Amino acid sequence: MNFEFTDDQQSIQAAIEKLCERYDDEYWLAKDREGGFPHDFHRTLAEAGWLGIAMSPEYGGAGLGMTEAALMMRTISGSGAGLSGASAVHMNIFGLNPVQVFGNDAQKRRFLPPLIEGRDKACFAVTEPDAGLDTTHLKTQAVRDGDHYVLSGRKIWISTAQVANKMLIIARTTPLEQCAKPTDGLTLFYTDLDRERIEVREIEKMGRKAVDSNMLFIDDLRVPLEDRIGDEGAGFRYLLHGLNPERILIAAEAVGLGQAALRRATQYASERIVFGRPIGQNQAIQHPLAQAWMQLEAANLMVFKAASLYDAGKACGAEANAAKYLAAEAAFQSCQTAIATLGGMGYAKEYHVERYLRECMIPRLAPVSPQMILCFIAEKVLGLPKSY
Repeated sequence: MNFEFTDDQQSIQAAIEKLCERYDDEYWLAKDREGGFPHDFHRTLAEAGWLGIAMSPEYGGAGLGMTEAALMMRTISGSGAGLSGASAVHMNIFGLNPVQVFGNDAQKRRFLPPLIEGRDKACFAVTEPDAGLDTTHLKTQAVRDGDHYVLSGRKIWISTAQVANKMLIIARTTPLEQCAKPTDGLTLFYTDLDRERIEVREIEKMGRKAVDSNMLFIDDLRVPLEDRIGDEGAGFRYLLHGLNPERILIAAEAVGLGQAALRRATQYASERIVFGRPIGQNQAIQHPLAQAWMQLEAANLMVFKAASLYDAGKACGAEANAAKYLAAEAAFQSCQTAIATLGGMGYAKEYHVERYLRECMIPRLAPVSPQMILCFIAEKVLGLPKSY
């Protein structure tokens, strides 16, 4: 087994690090205070060709794997950009996976190049207020009307909808009671986010102010038939295809965030002098930092094990979920250890680690709860009875 990145992969990391140097801690601190989507950061990555890292070269992408994509997202987050930077481009990396895999050639040529080039911005409209993680019970309806579908319903926690002009949305085309299985009757669309038919209401939240989260109120949105991805009623199966990449990427971002916090805490512990010695000389400071490093390294190994399995076309559901769980917990532990290490200064915005702590709650909560991951591992790996 080889745990080293190839020369090409290391070059990718170095190139992303160089781009991220243009957007320093003060840039992200200002974004955290004032909000506003980081359009310039998004544009920089688009112009350098990185937004299509995992997309097919036939449509303008780089054609690389999930390993390279995870490395890119870990590097962005670890630069100090955290989830604010990573979330600004996250949708590009995994979001249109169902389009690339299940869309027809005309759709790929119409949809993928503008996203890769940064001309389009897309949001991912799945979650609903009354359904949560139970996607089979979502209530947004899509009714066929000639060569269109008419969509109505609500979506919640939809990132980047304030700036997006496109959305990947799933809706029920067959009533649940008429379906043989709850997962049947759901259809996927990639279409215009028409603000005359969709009210986008931003949700004030704890962190990541630079990347908006929203409630969508959809009222008789007409979607052309040619914007339907794949077959009617097969949308849930298409979504499942993108779940493992999403978990791998959010895990990589969590590891990067934890590494950024650990780096700041370690530097502070080396420089802060109390009672005539650096506080990092004290085991009460050293040990939690050492533990945070070990936890992050263990999570990182699981991230790239899951990514390598995905790239090899092998089953990786357990590994992807485990990576997401371990990385989120390791990031949280690292971020709170960083605040404890800095003491009062850890509570001050100018030292950045309090921002990291607020942002590290995102991978703990989304896109799937830690409790659901534990249930998944118990059932699918350990063979225990389903608990819900």
